[in-house]
Amino acid sequence: MKLALVTDAWMPQVNGVVTTLAELVRELEQAGHEVEVIHPGQFRTRPCPGYAGIDLAVRPGRALAERLAACAPDAIHLATEGPLGWAARRHCLRHGLAFTTAFHTKFPEIAHAALRIPVAWGYALMRHFHRPSSGVMVPTRSVLDMLARRGLGRLREWTHGVDTELFAFHPQPRICPVLGGLPRPVSLFVGRVSYEKNIGAFLDLEVPGSKVVCGVGPVEAQLRRRYPGVHWVGLLERPRLAQVYAAADVFVFPSRADTFGLVMLEAMATGTPVAAYPADGPLEVLGRPHPDGGRPMGGAMDADLQRAWHAALAVPRHEARQRALDFSWQQAAHRFAGFLVAARGGPAADLDSSAARPAP
Repeated sequence: MKLALVTDAWMPQVNGVVTTLAELVRELEQAGHEVEVIHPGQFRTRPCPGYAGIDLAVRPGRALAERLAACAPDAIHLATEGPLGWAARRHCLRHGLAFTTAFHTKFPEIAHAALRIPVAWGYALMRHFHRPSSGVMVPTRSVLDMLARRGLGRLREWTHGVDTELFAFHPQPRICPVLGGLPRPVSLFVGRVSYEKNIGAFLDLEVPGSKVVCGVGPVEAQLRRRYPGVHWVGLLERPRLAQVYAAADVFVFPSRADTFGLVMLEAMATGTPVAAYPADGPLEVLGRPHPDGGRPMGGAMDADLQRAWHAALAVPRHEARQRALDFSWQQAAHRFAGFLVAARGGPAADLDSSAARPAP
């Protein structure tokens, strides 16, 4: 199968969507598929307003159409709802090409947090974008149910994975040069320092030890001034990031807006348990109940994040690792391939005869 993957999120951007797509491409290629990634680096770009480090393609329609025509893909997947996603959507509709899409990010909530745009307006735009899609891939069951209530159709429950070799297990928190000799317990946040991440809920926790933030973003300067006692480490290459995960005692995930939260799996793979609110992403990642009952595997969820922190601190590290092992990129890529559709019609089985497809 030859797949055209159109995405507004790609390297050198650093975020969960880029990580997800890069791992997906790697697994698909290892399975024998050919993937042509169409991304902003191939076009004239400008910075996204309010989001330093994210560049968006400027008027990409003609150049994108030429790339898709030259690629002649068997299947087309639009991973994001940015300028490239919209341009590819127009091209496909104009030429009668079928395509699939994905819902990775709650842009309506982000727009509301950053610009006070009503959430309902954002979801009206999402319905319009995804309406002609032959299948909208969604990372969790709870997000799928939410989108169904919002009026989106042809939803497909997908999932993500984690690199359990890069994020290797450590039965005890490691000594990490990046963190030095910070007082323990070490509480860690990894992610974009942005409006929708609700990082203030983490930084306001009254817990012992040290707090560490790994990431950059539009509200970083503001939070640095407000919380001078926090240890800020910026962006790290993934091998060093794995060391930081393994050095933490608790990983805190304060977001209520993320559709998944890949960083939770990365922390858990190293053995670091997660404290989170019972929101969409954590409900998927921590949703497996412990065999003894009473709590989830790999961490703790609570409407009170401070209670979740104390509960997570008591979770054995081997349980966090065990839960992370439930998520593999191989399985996620196989499921993804099974949801694709033939761009020019014909039997869907021609794309990947080994992948079972859902009923429409």
